[in-house]
Amino acid sequence: MRQNTRHQKIISLVKKEGFVSTEVLVEHFSVSPQTIRRDLNELAKNNLVRRHHGGASLLESSVVNDSYVNRKQKTAKEKMKIAQAMAELIPDGSSMFIDIGTTSEALARALLNHNNLRIVTNNLNVATILMQKPDFRVIVAGGEVRNKDAGVVGEATVDFIKQFRMDFGIVTISGLDMDGSLLDFDYQEVRVTQAIIECSQEVFLPVDHTKFGRHAMVNIGNVNQVNKLFTDIEPPEELAKLLKLHQVESIVCDMNPKS
Repeated sequence: MRQNTRHQKIISLVKKEGFVSTEVLVEHFSVSPQTIRRDLNELAKNNLVRRHHGGASLLESSVVNDSYVNRKQKTAKEKMKIAQAMAELIPDGSSMFIDIGTTSEALARALLNHNNLRIVTNNLNVATILMQKPDFRVIVAGGEVRNKDAGVVGEATVDFIKQFRMDFGIVTISGLDMDGSLLDFDYQEVRVTQAIIECSQEVFLPVDHTKFGRHAMVNIGNVNQVNKLFTDIEPPEELAKLLKLHQVESIVCDMNPKS
């Protein structure tokens, strides 16, 4: 395969997947790791992809996020699997925070088989799903409701969250940088996420593969504040080393379970 053709196919794969590892590209194109590294370096030099140690990701705006509808449809299968993996580690009778996000909605559905949960959320979509269970106690944080995603944000929301101490905090993000930075687009949402991290005994971070290396303009914190990271592929090598250093458990969901 000619280099130009391979470059176009690499770009198409990165656009489709969000993040593609060097190993996957080597196998896909049946070329050496050195060839793929040269390809990725050249594509990054021309601002066609964002280069990372161990792969490449989509070059996206760090200022504007995708629409909520697009995010809900994007990687829906991966989000469902990640949500199921998180739900399996949450015992009946637990208390938890659940924040704004499409993966949070998937988790809410995965929790409907549980019993006697206590949930504090700033996500009206999550509250609507969970209120189906009469044995659940669902508490909605006060604040300003965003019409774009039914999220509740603002100083009142932060103050409300800080009144509680919960067993679990489920926090979603827009991007996870290779230095471990947790990133998002909305500073108001970030304040709520920080409060959830502070007030949770154990923090779960769901991150599908499109979030690896994705840039956003607001820094929430660092992955060392998280207890468990749930994802659908092995994290890039650089990030995997960081997770191990900070003793963050990485749980990779099986996207192709054997029947």
